[in-house]
Amino acid sequence: MANVNFNKLSDNTFDAIVIGSGISGGWAAKELCEHGLKTLVLERGKDVVHLKDYPTATKNPWDFPHRGRLPLEVKKENPVVDRCYAFSEATEHFFVKDKEHPYVQDKPFDWIRGYQVGGKSLLWARQTQRWSKFDFEGPARDGFAVDWPIRYDDLAPWYSHVERFAGISGNHDGLETLPDGEFLPAWTMNVVEKEIQKRIMANYKDRNVIIGRCAHLTQPKEIHLQQGRGQCQARSLCERGCPFGGYFSSNSSTIPWAAKTGNLTLRPDSVVHSIIYDEHKQKAIGVRVVDAHTGKAVEYFARIIFVNGATLNSNLILLNSTSNRFANGLGNDHDQLGKYIAFHNYRGSLTAGFDGPMDSYYYGRRPTAVMMPNFRNVHRQETDFLRGYMVFYTATRAGWGHQTDDAQIGADFKQNISEAGPWGIYMMMQGETIPKASNFVQLSKTLKDKWGVPQLQISVDYDDNDIKSLKDFLQQGAEMLDKAGCKNIATNDSKQAPGLDIHEVGGVRMGHDPKTSMLNKWNQLHACKNVFVTDGACMTSTGTQNPSLTFMALTARATDYAVKALKKGEV
Repeated sequence: MANVNFNKLSDNTFDAIVIGSGISGGWAAKELCEHGLKTLVLERGKDVVHLKDYPTATKNPWDFPHRGRLPLEVKKENPVVDRCYAFSEATEHFFVKDKEHPYVQDKPFDWIRGYQVGGKSLLWARQTQRWSKFDFEGPARDGFAVDWPIRYDDLAPWYSHVERFAGISGNHDGLETLPDGEFLPAWTMNVVEKEIQKRIMANYKDRNVIIGRCAHLTQPKEIHLQQGRGQCQARSLCERGCPFGGYFSSNSSTIPWAAKTGNLTLRPDSVVHSIIYDEHKQKAIGVRVVDAHTGKAVEYFARIIFVNGATLNSNLILLNSTSNRFANGLGNDHDQLGKYIAFHNYRGSLTAGFDGPMDSYYYGRRPTAVMMPNFRNVHRQETDFLRGYMVFYTATRAGWGHQTDDAQIGADFKQNISEAGPWGIYMMMQGETIPKASNFVQLSKTLKDKWGVPQLQISVDYDDNDIKSLKDFLQQGAEMLDKAGCKNIATNDSKQAPGLDIHEVGGVRMGHDPKTSMLNKWNQLHACKNVFVTDGACMTSTGTQNPSLTFMALTARATDYAVKALKKGEV
């Protein structure tokens, strides 16, 4: 798919350039191409074509030399990415290796990256929830961060737009804290999850337990079949790339759709160095690129530019885009760029046992968990910490449940390990963190990568608010499990570094005032109107929900505005 229509375009000039091909970049490409704009998508990593470039998608465990586990040498060379749950012998080709793309950790930060066409859309956990009005109103109401320049009603039609195309499964639950969407049939809870749901909701009137919503085709519609996608097979091998197109990714959905218009040029192996600003035109005119293999520099030009390199790389690109007008980074008139990074607090979890029916089991590997929308500080401030957390839990029966410590061989051993064990419960938090100026990224003054781009220097950490939220979750989680009839309840603080949640946001935040924000309500740079940032970098706050659906909706909304503004000559 690389270099579609490249020879038909002269002088490296396009109507639009999109930097990055992940979840938000793929959406920018789709929308711009559908509107008739000749669009160049720049991806720093290799090309990955749906179906063709999923080398492990259909392999069996015994097809791998180490049965899916990584050799110790690989693990030792990659201490950061090795902490990611999805990094294995079956997926390592889709992850950035530590030594190949170094960065500076002023404070411990696990930066998980996927440099290829599709980016981390091949690797994401696919959980998709809309934000509610409380999430957009929270910063202004509670006095942290800055006020979002949009509200839920501004984004609601765009949520619907992307949900219909991507394919989101879920129930219509009628919750004010988690608005309903355009859903395919939902996955179902198993018998123990339903029992815990019933007991929790009977004991807590403010806590709603529902099945998770996820970007999986439970019952494909015509729009999904037109994309060449099929029903999810519940294999739980998603991070290898799905040969059925059962989950949403740029590779299976938006990028092929953009290519069908004839307006897409996709250039992989293109490391973006910086955005070119024209002092006389007072706008950005193009992008400087370094070929990932040859090191050769080339420039591409366009009337509008969408920055979708994923949160921290988008910050890096803008910080490195300096000129006489913007000495500290493109659009950075008031020293806001790179600041107010936020993420999700994943440190808290609980385990427990449950005396569930031993004659019941479940089918398949459901790609979502049971979830509980945030119930802390929703309507008003009511705890000693700001904001709150979502809760997820699952009930499973592990295999190997009837092993003993005694050495066994033969038929008895085979029987024991083939039977399902007792029911176990796992519960985790997804906590909102508060954006603050002390959580920031900047460019290293001394270290560069092999393409001549400064390394990113990351200074992001937890604070007292995060610890209070964590403790509250562990206390509330244990109480809920106890009232649900669970036993042997154990709490855990992983103490993991920020970043492993892979939900980092901010640094190029939206807002009303150019003095306190980088982007306006249309995701335009206040000081450079033809540059749009619609990935996680644009987020004013992080909410408690998984972020990707909001990135997609913001991107679709911004591209619609950009095309109209371009036609009017306003950018």
